[in-house]
Amino acid sequence: MIVRDEINNFLEAEFPQINGDYEIINFSSENISILNHISQKHLRPGGTVSGPTMFALADVSFYIAILANIGTHRSVVTTNCNIDFLKKPSPVNLIAKPRIIKLGKSLIVGDVFIYSEGINEPVARANLTYSYR
Repeated sequence: MIVRDEINNFLEAEFPQINGDYEIINFSSENISILNHISQKHLRPGGTVSGPTMFALADVSFYIAILANIGTHRSVVTTNCNIDFLKKPSPVNLIAKPRIIKLGKSLIVGDVFIYSEGINEPVARANLTYSYR
């Protein structure tokens, strides 16, 4: 497993468009949590966090979990993502908890639960598959 600073440096260099939106708050082989800093740009009419914001959080957090396990030197791409919106999220920061279920030879399968900060029930659940080489 690589260290948090390696992933942060990689993301800053390769994905500057997400700088400032996400923060790795827990980082160990068993527990990775990503905080999505929510601002007005992430809200939709009705004062709730938008679906595309939650989708992006699921994708980014699972990508970080994969990098933590296989390193930043490999080509990794999303091949599938399904998301269930379970509950209307409050307009507060979101926390994603990604989990790798299977790390195969060319595919990685897992899920991500997304929570409104300070609330124990998930607001969304995503299932993801990535391809890598």
